[in-house]
Amino acid sequence: MTAPDIGSAEEQARYQRGLEVMSGIDGGGAPAVMDSLGDIAPALAHHIVAFGFGDLYSRPALVPQQRQLVTLGILAALGGCEPELEVHIKTSLNVGLTPAEIVETFIHTAGYAGFPRAINAITVAKKVFAERNLLPVTEG
Repeated sequence: MTAPDIGSAEEQARYQRGLEVMSGIDGGGAPAVMDSLGDIAPALAHHIVAFGFGDLYSRPALVPQQRQLVTLGILAALGGCEPELEVHIKTSLNVGLTPAEIVETFIHTAGYAGFPRAINAITVAKKVFAERNLLPVTEG
């Protein structure tokens, strides 16, 4: 099996669709991630945009807020994804989630993935919230 030609018209259309979706919800970190991959893995950067945003995020069954809740829970549960978690916390705020909803997502994650992963996620959230002057977070 050969790798897809990321320069083909079809791949470029997926990429453009992904850029449009990403720019509508991005928390400000995604372009930096893509740029950081450009000189070592441009195909990975392409697929993150084309597949991640052009194919997955553009599907109509979930609204951006729901997608972000799922993404936050998965990244927190995986652990070791703190840079990506930071980008998606920013994106979550951009699409309308509240700090309390984000915190509640990580509290809920503790029951399934453990307290250490929930604490790591909360620590990243605290950093983002501090940068945006959203502390203290109040429940509900």
